[in-house]
Amino acid sequence: MAKPIVDGLEEDLRGKADVIRLDMLTAVGHQTAGHFGVRGLPTLVVVDGQGEVVGMQVGLIRAGAVREAVDKLISN
Repeated sequence: MAKPIVDGLEEDLRGKADVIRLDMLTAVGHQTAGHFGVRGLPTLVVVDGQGEVVGMQVGLIRAGAVREAVDKLISN
């Protein structure tokens, strides 16, 4: 289950990055998933300030890799 992992990321990244959750059953969620090429659930997408995908994880979310991607974006 991804929720506890994403909850932890949301807490860890507070003030550094926004964590946005989308429900795939809504029009916005469905449209956004199509835009980013989401094909499976759960999927976590890391997007830079210009809207470019810099990381994507499908299936079990690996929090450490997400933190590293965000820290790399912040340091640039």
